[in-house]
Amino acid sequence: MPSGRTKRVAELVRHEIAELLQRGVKDPRVGFVSVMEVKMSTDLRYADVYVSLFGSDTAKKGSLAGLRNSAGWIRRELGKRLRLRFTPEVRFHEDSRLDAAYRLEEVIQQIHDEKEEDTAE
Repeated sequence: MPSGRTKRVAELVRHEIAELLQRGVKDPRVGFVSVMEVKMSTDLRYADVYVSLFGSDTAKKGSLAGLRNSAGWIRRELGKRLRLRFTPEVRFHEDSRLDAAYRLEEVIQQIHDEKEEDTAE
């Protein structure tokens, strides 16, 4: 279970990375990306960044490749902005929870529509 400090640093890193993605990343492959969560290792040396990617599968893969390519620059910028003994190594991962939630919502809506059709008959 993460400690209070680990959680605070993770939230701070999430905020800074979101701001960097919004204003600083120049890679054209990076499309519409939302930082969902950051999980820090207990020694604060690694930051696993979970991002939600939007667009087609090709665009998602390109965005993730662009993020991973710019991880070194993002780490350097984090080092400038945060006052930590060690700047964490940034590792990007796709977070598909949002896609799963949308799919679940579609299935529930479909079931609801089928029930309405059955009661109307």
